[in-house]
Amino acid sequence: MSTKIQTNKKGFNFGSALLTTLIYILLTIVAVIVLFPIIWIVGSSFGESTGLANATPIPTNPTIMHYKELLTETKFSLWYWNTLKIALINMVLSVFLSTSAAYVFSRFKFKGKKFGMIAMLVLQMFPSFMGMIAIYILFLNFGLLDNHMGLVLVYAAGQIPFNTWLIKGYLGAVPKALDESAMIDGATKTQIFFKIILPLSKPILTFVALTQFMAPWMDFILPRLLISSNEKKTLAIGLFDLIKGQTNQNFTMFAAGAVLVAVPITILYVWLQKYIIQGVTAGANKG
Repeated sequence: MSTKIQTNKKGFNFGSALLTTLIYILLTIVAVIVLFPIIWIVGSSFGESTGLANATPIPTNPTIMHYKELLTETKFSLWYWNTLKIALINMVLSVFLSTSAAYVFSRFKFKGKKFGMIAMLVLQMFPSFMGMIAIYILFLNFGLLDNHMGLVLVYAAGQIPFNTWLIKGYLGAVPKALDESAMIDGATKTQIFFKIILPLSKPILTFVALTQFMAPWMDFILPRLLISSNEKKTLAIGLFDLIKGQTNQNFTMFAAGAVLVAVPITILYVWLQKYIIQGVTAGANKG
């Protein structure tokens, strides 16, 4: 009997070790698939050639020539500033609007509340580019074409339904007793919102802020549709113009720009990783 038990235990341990090994092998394969394009882009940005044919993940003679050319021979700094300005304004505006809407739906009772939540849920099903023609006509009539604030309005308004649902789910876990205690002490709804709700919602707000910062930073379609002048180009449009057409073969310079674009996003992710994880898990709670 004891021998049989030992055999079962050994068999169980062997199976567990085999499963663990397979998991590590799978994770390693996924990591290689994900990391190789990143390594290739970084390596290409330091290569000597300008085309893709001779680009390699590990350049033979590394050089920063393409970075210098990108900063001196193009308007990369202007593109960077335009995109950073749009991203920051969109982040602040979107977080404020979404948090305000989520606070109202989470804490107040009013007619049409259920219909409003369902309407926002349905709106999430339709991607923003489906309304491009309508957006273009509206911006043309209101004089918002080739305007950075027009882009901000599209980004901020387009993400309100999703962010409202996300933040509302988090606020549902915040006890309403805190609001009631504050009201007994004489606090107004505005004071409760700014002094209680916002500080307690830091994880989910950090997650929403980061995603809203990334939206214009990575987007190409909307800026391409709404922005036309060279002075107001964003990073995505400016970098694309380096490689479009048969005469523009600045692929390694494009790689250098891609590296510089990825730097702030990477730093933010590493710096705010704890809040991002908390925000994702907490926002999944039922509100």
